[in-house]
Amino acid sequence: MAKDGGMTGIERMLREAEDSHVEFVHLQFTDIVGIVKSVTIPVDQLADVCHNGRWFDGSSVEGFARIAESDMFLSPDPATFAVVPWESDPFVTARVICRVFTPDGEPFMGSPREVLMKVVDEARDMGFAYDTGPELEFFLFRNGDDGEAKPIPQDRGGYFDLSTDRAVSVRKHMVKTLNAFGIRVEASHHEVAYGQHEIDFEYANALRSADNAVTFKYALKAIAQLNGLHATFMPKPIFGINGSGMHVHQSIRSVETGRNMFYDATDAYRLSEMARQFIAGQMEHAPAMCAILAPLVNSYKRLVPGYEAPVYISWARVNRSALIRVPEVRPGKENSTRMELRCPDPSCNPYLAFAVMLAAGLDGIRRGLVPPEPIEESLYDLDEADRRRRHLEVLPGSLGEALRELDADDVVKGALGDHISERFLHAKAQEWGDYRSRVTAWEIDRYLPVF
Repeated sequence: MAKDGGMTGIERMLREAEDSHVEFVHLQFTDIVGIVKSVTIPVDQLADVCHNGRWFDGSSVEGFARIAESDMFLSPDPATFAVVPWESDPFVTARVICRVFTPDGEPFMGSPREVLMKVVDEARDMGFAYDTGPELEFFLFRNGDDGEAKPIPQDRGGYFDLSTDRAVSVRKHMVKTLNAFGIRVEASHHEVAYGQHEIDFEYANALRSADNAVTFKYALKAIAQLNGLHATFMPKPIFGINGSGMHVHQSIRSVETGRNMFYDATDAYRLSEMARQFIAGQMEHAPAMCAILAPLVNSYKRLVPGYEAPVYISWARVNRSALIRVPEVRPGKENSTRMELRCPDPSCNPYLAFAVMLAAGLDGIRRGLVPPEPIEESLYDLDEADRRRRHLEVLPGSLGEALRELDADDVVKGALGDHISERFLHAKAQEWGDYRSRVTAWEIDRYLPVF
């Protein structure tokens, strides 16, 4: 294990736990849909867990294992240790994110974090490091009189509105909490819809960025609850207004030199051939990736024209209706060259999302794919003849369509591995089937009086 100042990562973690008077530690991991799971231990067990692991029954965790293969153990990643700010009274409590292993000591490939680590290692073998910066939008809702969450926006603000309502202080509370977890926040602001907000944190390598995104959702929900509100990352909780996305900025840098490999000063878009190949790979696999990046029935009520969410598989620089956008790079900031994928939403599992995004981009590089010409005009304004002439393909229109695309895409399924792809497809097919068989209030209102 790497050392810093003569101490190993485990030693630093144990010292921090002692200095912070920690009494309990949550050992955390996620299931395949991204829900945080936790086993809590007294702090005096932490050293033993670091060296010997903590066994648990994986058969009770969504998508993890069958009963016959249930035993597995958790091993803490010391770099993720942090005191939980809202759990200091009366017992100081910390958390640490864990790797998951099988009884024979092999990484458990049903763990989403292991899946991302595997694809990141494949990129590293090619000489690449993958960096991401997700932008998670969320809504703050009031609770109903019964204490249950209701889609009632906490405020009536709009994009970048400066206000003095309660949401401003809640966002500040959230920022301080994220900082306590070691997540460096760059900005926070009100988003377009009533009650909608965004807090942006710093760009990082994909594994740290995914850890931060999982922590972000878990922490914001807790702080909202402490303030008598409900934070939701549901993609489209209210009809007729913007939904919540998780736009993901991405770049590849050289492992050897640290140089951004997406930049080329001679290109009109300042993009290297590799960057264009990466874009082409993500465009080719976008329909299959949608099942992972937009994993809910509700996700596809966000991916419709008119609400700044992508519908057509295209790329551009200034066109925010495109699936992939290439932000302008300021002079002297060439190392910040990146691309932004705009179809993910914050209900996704960040580990699986970054894994399939990287795998799709690497496939484009390996095969030397060439993207179509960028389209800078609004795609929503093009008529059907224009779209056919430009060979514009569309993203899946439902979870059912996305699952069919995923099942037919060997690259995306290969990134997930047999274990997760099989269980994810099965769980989501059940979800889609359950939704399709339900009779909604819209149908009753629309059809019952007429037919």
